[in-house]
Amino acid sequence: MQNQDSYKTIKTLSEGLYKDRGSKFIALAWPVGSENEAKERLAEAKKTYHDARHHCYAWVLGYQQENYRINDDGEPSGTAGKPIYGQILSAGLTNILIIVVRYFGGTKLGVRGLIDAYRGAAKEAIDNGQILKKTIRSYYRLSFGYPAMNDVMRILKEHNLPQHDHNFQLSCTLDFSVRLSEAKSIEAQFGKLGNVTMEFLYSL
Repeated sequence: MQNQDSYKTIKTLSEGLYKDRGSKFIALAWPVGSENEAKERLAEAKKTYHDARHHCYAWVLGYQQENYRINDDGEPSGTAGKPIYGQILSAGLTNILIIVVRYFGGTKLGVRGLIDAYRGAAKEAIDNGQILKKTIRSYYRLSFGYPAMNDVMRILKEHNLPQHDHNFQLSCTLDFSVRLSEAKSIEAQFGKLGNVTMEFLYSL
Protein backbone atom coordinates (compact mmCIF):
# COMPACT_ATOMS: atom_id res chain seq x y z
CA MET A 1 0.00 0.00 0.00
CA GLN A 2 1.26 3.59 -0.68
CA ASN A 3 4.85 3.87 0.53
CA GLN A 4 6.24 2.24 3.66
CA ASP A 5 6.04 5.43 5.69
CA SER A 6 2.44 6.62 5.42
CA TYR A 7 -1.18 5.66 4.85
CA LYS A 8 -4.37 7.41 3.78
CA THR A 9 -7.70 7.58 5.55
CA ILE A 10 -10.57 10.06 5.72
CA LYS A 11 -10.69 12.93 8.18
CA THR A 12 -14.34 12.93 9.24
CA LEU A 13 -17.71 11.42 8.37
CA SER A 14 -18.67 11.79 4.72
CA GLU A 15 -21.77 10.66 2.85
CA GLY A 16 -22.81 9.49 -0.58
CA LEU A 17 -26.14 8.81 -2.30
CA TYR A 18 -27.10 6.54 -5.19
CA LYS A 19 -30.61 6.04 -6.58
CA ASP A 20 -31.89 3.44 -9.01
CA ARG A 21 -35.51 2.52 -9.87
CA GLY A 22 -36.90 3.78 -6.60
CA SER A 23 -34.25 2.21 -4.36
CA LYS A 24 -32.11 4.63 -2.38
CA PHE A 25 -28.59 3.78 -1.22
CA ILE A 26 -27.13 6.05 1.46
CA ALA A 27 -23.39 5.60 2.07
CA LEU A 28 -21.77 6.64 5.34
CA ALA A 29 -17.95 6.64 5.53
CA TRP A 30 -16.23 7.00 8.90
CA PRO A 31 -12.60 7.01 9.98
CA VAL A 32 -12.17 4.20 12.54
CA GLY A 33 -9.21 2.99 14.56
CA SER A 34 -10.41 -0.43 15.72
CA GLU A 35 -12.93 -3.19 15.08
CA ASN A 36 -14.83 -2.15 18.21
CA GLU A 37 -15.14 1.40 16.91
CA ALA A 38 -16.43 0.05 13.59
CA LYS A 39 -19.04 -2.00 15.47
CA GLU A 40 -20.11 1.07 17.43
CA ARG A 41 -20.58 3.09 14.23
CA LEU A 42 -22.54 0.25 12.65
CA ALA A 43 -24.83 0.12 15.69
CA GLU A 44 -25.36 3.89 15.41
CA ALA A 45 -26.26 3.60 11.73
CA LYS A 46 -28.72 0.75 12.36
CA LYS A 47 -30.38 2.84 15.06
CA THR A 48 -30.55 5.97 12.89
CA TYR A 49 -31.73 4.10 9.79
CA HIS A 50 -33.76 1.46 11.65
CA ASP A 51 -36.43 1.39 8.94
CA ALA A 52 -34.00 0.50 6.13
CA ARG A 53 -34.03 -3.00 4.66
CA HIS A 54 -30.25 -3.51 4.49
CA HIS A 55 -27.18 -2.11 6.26
CA CYS A 56 -24.30 -3.45 4.20
CA TYR A 57 -20.71 -2.55 4.99
CA ALA A 58 -16.98 -3.03 4.66
CA TRP A 59 -14.17 -1.88 6.89
CA VAL A 60 -10.40 -1.93 6.50
CA LEU A 61 -7.88 -1.50 9.33
CA GLY A 62 -4.08 -1.42 9.58
CA TYR A 63 -1.58 0.66 7.66
CA GLN A 64 -1.00 -2.28 5.32
CA GLN A 65 -4.76 -2.81 4.89
CA GLU A 66 -4.25 -6.19 6.56
CA ASN A 67 -7.51 -6.40 8.51
CA TYR A 68 -10.90 -6.15 6.83
CA ARG A 69 -14.47 -7.37 6.95
CA ILE A 70 -17.34 -7.29 4.48
CA ASN A 71 -21.04 -7.97 5.02
CA ASP A 72 -23.92 -8.23 2.53
CA ASP A 73 -26.62 -8.07 5.24
CA GLY A 74 -29.13 -10.18 3.32
CA GLU A 75 -28.33 -9.00 -0.19
CA PRO A 76 -27.22 -11.69 -2.68
CA SER A 77 -23.67 -12.84 -1.88
CA GLY A 78 -20.98 -10.60 -3.34
CA THR A 79 -23.32 -7.79 -4.43
CA ALA A 80 -22.85 -5.34 -1.54
CA GLY A 81 -19.94 -5.75 0.89
CA LYS A 82 -17.44 -6.72 -1.79
CA PRO A 83 -18.13 -3.71 -4.08
CA ILE A 84 -17.86 -1.38 -1.05
CA TYR A 85 -14.57 -3.03 -0.07
CA GLY A 86 -13.33 -2.70 -3.65
CA GLN A 87 -13.86 1.06 -3.58
CA ILE A 88 -11.87 1.37 -0.35
CA LEU A 89 -8.97 -0.52 -1.92
CA SER A 90 -9.22 1.46 -5.18
CA ALA A 91 -8.88 4.70 -3.22
CA GLY A 92 -5.91 3.31 -1.26
CA LEU A 93 -7.59 3.94 2.09
CA THR A 94 -7.44 2.23 5.46
CA ASN A 95 -8.79 2.74 8.98
CA ILE A 96 -12.17 3.35 7.38
CA LEU A 97 -15.69 1.94 7.62
CA ILE A 98 -18.28 2.42 4.88
CA ILE A 99 -21.88 1.46 5.53
CA VAL A 100 -24.41 1.59 2.70
CA VAL A 101 -28.01 1.74 3.88
CA ARG A 102 -30.62 0.59 1.35
CA TYR A 103 -34.23 1.60 1.16
CA PHE A 104 -35.98 -0.77 -1.23
CA GLY A 105 -37.97 0.92 -3.98
CA GLY A 106 -40.14 -2.01 -5.01
CA THR A 107 -38.18 -3.06 -8.10
CA LYS A 108 -35.46 -5.71 -8.00
CA LEU A 109 -32.22 -4.45 -9.49
CA GLY A 110 -30.54 -7.78 -10.25
CA VAL A 111 -26.96 -8.73 -9.40
CA ARG A 112 -25.34 -6.19 -11.74
CA GLY A 113 -27.65 -3.41 -10.60
CA LEU A 114 -26.89 -4.08 -6.94
CA ILE A 115 -23.14 -4.17 -7.51
CA ASP A 116 -23.29 -0.87 -9.39
CA ALA A 117 -25.45 0.70 -6.68
CA TYR A 118 -23.31 -0.29 -3.70
CA ARG A 119 -20.12 0.56 -5.58
CA GLY A 120 -21.51 3.92 -6.70
CA ALA A 121 -22.74 4.93 -3.25
CA ALA A 122 -19.42 3.99 -1.62
CA LYS A 123 -17.43 5.85 -4.29
CA GLU A 124 -19.47 9.02 -3.78
CA ALA A 125 -18.92 8.90 -0.01
CA ILE A 126 -15.17 8.61 -0.59
CA ASP A 127 -15.17 11.36 -3.23
CA ASN A 128 -17.07 13.65 -0.84
CA GLY A 129 -14.66 12.98 2.02
CA GLN A 130 -11.49 14.80 2.99
CA ILE A 131 -8.51 12.48 2.51
CA LEU A 132 -5.94 12.57 5.28
CA LYS A 133 -2.37 11.30 4.89
CA LYS A 134 -0.81 10.03 8.11
CA THR A 135 2.78 9.14 8.84
CA ILE A 136 3.34 5.70 10.35
CA ARG A 137 5.39 5.82 13.54
CA SER A 138 6.97 3.00 15.52
CA TYR A 139 6.81 3.27 19.31
CA TYR A 140 9.56 1.96 21.60
CA ARG A 141 10.42 1.75 25.29
CA LEU A 142 14.01 2.26 26.44
CA SER A 143 15.26 0.86 29.74
CA PHE A 144 18.61 2.03 31.12
CA GLY A 145 20.52 3.05 34.21
CA TYR A 146 20.81 6.72 35.12
CA PRO A 147 24.48 6.95 33.96
CA ALA A 148 23.28 6.28 30.37
CA MET A 149 20.89 9.25 30.45
CA ASN A 150 23.15 11.64 28.51
CA ASP A 151 23.76 9.15 25.69
CA VAL A 152 20.04 8.40 25.39
CA MET A 153 19.03 12.08 25.37
CA ARG A 154 21.74 12.91 22.82
CA ILE A 155 20.31 10.43 20.28
CA LEU A 156 16.74 11.59 20.89
CA LYS A 157 17.77 15.23 20.42
CA GLU A 158 19.93 14.61 17.34
CA HIS A 159 17.02 12.94 15.54
CA ASN A 160 14.26 15.09 17.00
CA LEU A 161 12.44 12.04 18.42
CA PRO A 162 9.39 12.89 20.57
CA GLN A 163 9.07 11.42 24.06
CA HIS A 164 5.67 10.09 25.13
CA ASP A 165 6.31 8.90 28.67
CA HIS A 166 9.25 8.51 31.04
CA ASN A 167 10.21 7.43 34.53
CA PHE A 168 13.60 8.68 35.64
CA GLN A 169 14.87 6.89 38.77
CA LEU A 170 18.02 4.84 39.36
CA SER A 171 16.52 2.52 36.77
CA CYS A 172 14.94 4.60 33.98
CA THR A 173 12.35 3.95 31.29
CA LEU A 174 11.45 6.23 28.40
CA ASP A 175 8.91 5.80 25.59
CA PHE A 176 9.49 7.50 22.24
CA SER A 177 8.43 7.22 18.62
CA VAL A 178 10.16 7.40 15.26
CA ARG A 179 9.01 7.36 11.65
CA LEU A 180 8.72 3.77 10.46
CA SER A 181 11.25 4.29 7.66
CA GLU A 182 13.87 5.49 10.17
CA ALA A 183 13.21 2.88 12.87
CA LYS A 184 15.95 0.40 11.92
CA SER A 185 18.60 3.11 11.94
CA ILE A 186 17.53 4.32 15.38
CA GLU A 187 17.45 0.75 16.71
CA ALA A 188 21.05 0.33 15.57
CA GLN A 189 22.19 3.52 17.28
CA PHE A 190 20.67 2.60 20.63
CA GLY A 191 21.99 -0.95 20.19
CA LYS A 192 25.55 0.42 20.08
CA LEU A 193 25.20 1.89 23.56
CA GLY A 194 25.30 -1.55 25.13
CA ASN A 195 23.82 -0.45 28.45
CA VAL A 196 20.39 0.36 27.01
CA THR A 197 17.65 -2.14 26.18
CA MET A 198 15.05 -1.24 23.56
CA GLU A 199 11.58 -2.81 23.41
CA PHE A 200 9.31 -2.43 20.38
CA LEU A 201 5.75 -1.52 21.43
CA TYR A 202 3.69 -1.03 18.24
CA SER A 203 3.43 0.90 14.98
CA LEU A 204 0.58 3.28 14.25
